[in-house]
Amino acid sequence: MSERTYYVTTPIYYISGQPHIGHAYTTIVADVLARTARTSRSSFFLTGTDEHGQKVAEAAEHAGMSPQAWCDALVPRWQQLFASYDCAYDDFIRTTQPRHERVVSAVFEQLRANGDVYRGTYEGWYCVSDETFWLESKLIDGNCPTCGRPVTRLTEESWFFRLSAYRQRLLEHFRANPEWVRPRSAYNEMLAILEGGLEDLSISRTAFDWGIPIADGSGVIYVWFDALLNYISAIGWSSDNAAFHARWPADVQLVGKEIARFHTIVWPAVLMALGLELPRLVYAHGWITVDGQKIGKSLGNAVDAFVLAERYGADTIRYFLLREAPFGSDFSYSEEKIIARRNADLGNDLGNLLNRSISMITKYFSGVVPLSTATTFSDAFTTLPPRYTEAVLDLRFRDALEDAWTLVSGLNRSIDEHKPWALAKATDDSEAQARLATVMYDLIAGLRWLAIMLAPIMPDRAREMWHQLGFTDDIALQSIRELQWHDLLPGHHVGTGAPLFPRLELTS
Repeated sequence: MSERTYYVTTPIYYISGQPHIGHAYTTIVADVLARTARTSRSSFFLTGTDEHGQKVAEAAEHAGMSPQAWCDALVPRWQQLFASYDCAYDDFIRTTQPRHERVVSAVFEQLRANGDVYRGTYEGWYCVSDETFWLESKLIDGNCPTCGRPVTRLTEESWFFRLSAYRQRLLEHFRANPEWVRPRSAYNEMLAILEGGLEDLSISRTAFDWGIPIADGSGVIYVWFDALLNYISAIGWSSDNAAFHARWPADVQLVGKEIARFHTIVWPAVLMALGLELPRLVYAHGWITVDGQKIGKSLGNAVDAFVLAERYGADTIRYFLLREAPFGSDFSYSEEKIIARRNADLGNDLGNLLNRSISMITKYFSGVVPLSTATTFSDAFTTLPPRYTEAVLDLRFRDALEDAWTLVSGLNRSIDEHKPWALAKATDDSEAQARLATVMYDLIAGLRWLAIMLAPIMPDRAREMWHQLGFTDDIALQSIRELQWHDLLPGHHVGTGAPLFPRLELTS
């Protein structure tokens, strides 16, 4: 096991409404990365909720509740969503927790003491919905360029972070590390922003009080500055905390592309001011769309992720989200597409392969894996496990799954070509019986590989697959990279079970 912890984060989700499939998408990706890394090293997966700011205060007031009570009522819904998709996070950070507020206040005071935070006056455009400042040149028809809502002109005394002072260092880091922001389109967009110049960032508010208070009573800390610090507050930021330094810097920070600017310009500048390393990768993924529009609460087209998990199964949705399009790009959602993937890839290709293989080995060898003296599969697929793992950890999920399906196809093709039912009838032909033993061994050995490789992506169905194959140990502890074809020992007894993915029909 590698000593250094693999650290992956999602953005903390703004708690101004109900979670939807877009939130599940990012969290599922983080879960897959953490599970995959965990097969060879320790990993730490962080998610959580962003609970401060004017938008939260207004929503709570509208509901007739205090902001804290309103947040407390909503948080379980987010946790239930992630549980319904088998997302096994290691920590769930809330920005209203004292452990987070202490770190934010300490960071603010440290940056004020070293001159990176100073007093001034802010005047400009502000979108309450996105809690974001905009230059007038960025507005579209006078509205927020992200959500399209009207913006408000603000003028108030404020504390500023010297973002502009870090422009050159950020440019140098971007140019020296062209893969640290992905996909390339996000990198190019953020680099263009840097090349165009940076203004200092207002990081306090006086118009409302729902936030972390500044010690001298001069307002509350701006929600974005507050929220970004969750990535270090959750792992115990301090200069002498060994546990913190064993995890930081993050290996992967997942964000939606609409918040890439905060995570690749503001966030790294704050880290530079604190003397901390930058994340190794910030990945600004694309959007799930309906009729060409991003799914989201503000657009009124949010897809109920709870309904999808209940209707199709969490693992079907996990697979669909990672297989449907290259990670990073936008892709369109429809229930027809989900059902097509479920019935073809998961039902016909994988599920039917498992069912046929177990049925045949039970019929021909009483459920016992035979001795095999010859196989072509071990040579043909010897590089698949490390290649698959590398693709997953490189966030090339579609490539990884397409690679895994070459094994699925190869095993199905072996059945069609060798016709085990015909070999089984040739009881007096020793060569036919040897071939039958080899085919059966290869089917179970290949399915064993597939269960282990797919476990991070489809944890529940892979676990069921593992049990049907007759294994009783913990599939999550199996190392993907170290898989060997002949690790399956002759004499192993397979189990039984119901179809993994029963066929589904589209319902109205």
